[in-house]
Amino acid sequence: MCGFIGCMHHHAREEAKTDQKFQQMNNIITHRGPDDEGYFQDEYVQFGFRRLSIIDIESGSQPLSYENERYWIIFNGEVYNFVELREELAKKGYTFETDSDTEVIIALFSDLKEKAVEKLRGMFAFLIWDKEEQELFGARDPFGIKPFFYIEEEDRSFFASEKKSILLAMDKKELNTEALQQYMTYQFVPEPETMTRHIKKLEPGHYFTKKPGESMNINRYWRANFKPVQHKPEEDFIKEIRDVLFDSVNIHMRSDVPVGSFLSGGIDSSIIVSIAKQFHPNIKTFSVGFERDGFSEIDVAKETADRLGVENISYVISPEEYMQELPKIMWHADDPLADPACVPLYFVAREARKHVTVVLSGEGADELFGGYNIYREPQSLEMFDKIPEVGKALLRSLAKTLPEGVKGKSFIERGVTPMEERYIGNAKMFLEDEKKELLNHFHPDISYLDVTKPLYAESAGYAPVERMQFIDIHTWMRGDILLKADRMTMAHSLELRVPFLDIKVFELASTIPTSLKTANGTTKYVLRKAAEGIVPDHVLNRKKLGFPVPIRHWLKDEMYDWAKDIIKNSETDHLINKQYVLKLLEDHCQGKMDYSRKIWTVLVFMVWHAVFIEERYNFEKEMAAVAHS
Repeated sequence: MCGFIGCMHHHAREEAKTDQKFQQMNNIITHRGPDDEGYFQDEYVQFGFRRLSIIDIESGSQPLSYENERYWIIFNGEVYNFVELREELAKKGYTFETDSDTEVIIALFSDLKEKAVEKLRGMFAFLIWDKEEQELFGARDPFGIKPFFYIEEEDRSFFASEKKSILLAMDKKELNTEALQQYMTYQFVPEPETMTRHIKKLEPGHYFTKKPGESMNINRYWRANFKPVQHKPEEDFIKEIRDVLFDSVNIHMRSDVPVGSFLSGGIDSSIIVSIAKQFHPNIKTFSVGFERDGFSEIDVAKETADRLGVENISYVISPEEYMQELPKIMWHADDPLADPACVPLYFVAREARKHVTVVLSGEGADELFGGYNIYREPQSLEMFDKIPEVGKALLRSLAKTLPEGVKGKSFIERGVTPMEERYIGNAKMFLEDEKKELLNHFHPDISYLDVTKPLYAESAGYAPVERMQFIDIHTWMRGDILLKADRMTMAHSLELRVPFLDIKVFELASTIPTSLKTANGTTKYVLRKAAEGIVPDHVLNRKKLGFPVPIRHWLKDEMYDWAKDIIKNSETDHLINKQYVLKLLEDHCQGKMDYSRKIWTVLVFMVWHAVFIEERYNFEKEMAAVAHS
């Protein structure tokens, strides 16, 4: 797990050297790789690399070359099937000087060119420069576990693991107001956009080629296809799920450094720990919670750890340190992310890094196995399918007359609204009418549906629950779940691995029919059945909590003055209608409605703005000090 910065010059340079600015761009991501740094440059390309040593600690340094220095690579991530791939390549006559997965990628590329990405089982973002063809190749893993930013300018292009590296090279940093408008709906900036105009993300499951002076040629090599098998016995699915998860957890534990695991009170992390313990009996587990009753999973996690016979280390977060660390957390996130759960993840990662260098985690189980409660909605709304359009129109009119918060209003509205307009993923913060009031530069021609429309078109043949999963895999999972997983762990130089998000696990999960996902009034039905006898009983049928954060209560009490100060002092008057936000805060405090998530979405943007636009904080200096310590 590492970080990289790459630059392609569109015209050959007479003097190829690594200048101070480029080193600064590399050093600003020292947290991604505190163990080593390396550089490569020729007349067209510059590579910078920061290394966190996990596999082949002795000889796995980068940039790494292959085939008499024809190819050069910088790579962030892990390829878990590198041992098997190396054996295949050795049979073809390829030789290796290291025991690293990096050299396997570059040898595989030498053999198969762009087809190489289809054989990689893991998480990755990498760049390969072919000196002979004078062509740059870049790729990102299928799910987007690892980040990949880029910008194409007239005379050069930059590629990086974190956006802040590219920002250092930009003279003019322009806020992307269209992205801000989408953020206020989604609570993250949907890919491929970022909050900085012109900087984009290479989307998951894509690769590109680029020659000097030419535009990037981007291609998709993987997509999430669902192909449910209707008549396979439940017992067969249960056995296959167990087999594939045992295989995935085992292969995800390949490491030359200590591996631990996050453990919440839920089923996903409990499955991972229960299986991991069978391969590594002394695995340490890490949990986090809050001082407030009902908002801590520490007790359940400790009970799980005790039953499994593994050590559990926990940390309790106070609202004071939550507020104090938020600016640095937004700096690490690169773009605003209004999911309150990213903060506890930051703290549990900090705790884990005191003991291990790698942690396993349960991300992806909900999207692959049907774990969100909202996935039961199509079932509950089935009655509306029988109502003719005239009846739906009458119900729509009735719902409009009901005041906000009245029981049944939301149910009727959802029932008479087509899924394509109703469901855009796990979070829907501000509605369009609310954004018109909130944003001073509302673009009426930009709709939040622009993000999901092409995804609904692609998933047209799927059953409702599969369509919802498809939407989440392409929006929420990459924009929120995996973004916070990568950034909050890398902030502490901790590598996070996600065994559920393995190609082989997905191949099986994609064949599970809806009847085995949201069956028996539960979610992830068949995954729960597969976990029986592996996971302690008290976890199996617990209600899904997510990462409960007491923002709703804190904004009325401990965070009230802090929130009000942020709103008043933020230099975002040209962007945000502050009176509207302050009224939301007052109405929330008076108990009129729970506006906590909407308020939090605005607060996080304002904190992000203070960090990256107003430059009120200087975390760069802090990172530079770490780089040279």
